[in-house]
Amino acid sequence: MINLFSEQPVLASFILSVSVNLIFFLVALTLKTDKVTDLSYSLSFMAIAPLLLAANGMNFSLQQLIVTLAIVVWGIRLGSYLFYRILLTKTDERFDDKRNNPKRLTAFWLLQITAVWLILMPYSFYLTSRTVGGMSFITLSGLAVYAAGLIIESVSDYQKFIFKKQPDNKGKWMDKGLWHWSRHPNYFGEMLVWWGLFVVVVPYLTGLKLLTLIGPVFITLLLLFVSGIPLLEKSAEKKYGNNPDYVAYRDSTSLLIPLPRKKN
Repeated sequence: MINLFSEQPVLASFILSVSVNLIFFLVALTLKTDKVTDLSYSLSFMAIAPLLLAANGMNFSLQQLIVTLAIVVWGIRLGSYLFYRILLTKTDERFDDKRNNPKRLTAFWLLQITAVWLILMPYSFYLTSRTVGGMSFITLSGLAVYAAGLIIESVSDYQKFIFKKQPDNKGKWMDKGLWHWSRHPNYFGEMLVWWGLFVVVVPYLTGLKLLTLIGPVFITLLLLFVSGIPLLEKSAEKKYGNNPDYVAYRDSTSLLIPLPRKKN
């Protein structure tokens, strides 16, 4: 398997993405549970990145090690948070129309497998390369963007989690902290994570490998138009759309990038 990662890293990443997610998909399908979906997503990245790095034995640079650790840290943070949250909530409303519908559930998991594979595609080449040099200004700039994204994502998730735990906030929407400036700051942080890491690796992607730009583009489009913001916006409209205070919040608050509120 290590040889496959070294010689065909994109294919190896795809095989492992399928393998990890297939196991958890069968659990989700059999038990009709939402508890393993996000865990599977995070574990895929945490498994694949170190295997890519290990493809050439100990012949990796400090820069490659840092990128691998960055991916693993992101996976640990996101995976542990989402897994703890689903243990408390028991179900995820995203799957209300899929949990008992094998066709829709299968389609979602196929999307997840594809997402893992495409997002990791730039790193499939980068982490198995033997020509990656030392740290540079571009490296530090990309890591700074990654760090900013990780902090924004972590803080906004924590703020919303604490808000939802308060009994007095039941039935209310989150508009405190970072959520005062953006309706989806966690997704903004997520995008920064992957664009920041792509900045780090792009100097080592030449020729057709530059097409791996599809990785950060894919996660951005996915969150903007498919499984992220649209689902939450639709849910919020259903719950609070008739509340004038929510309408005022929605109309005055940036959808994604934290910005000062518009004056009504």
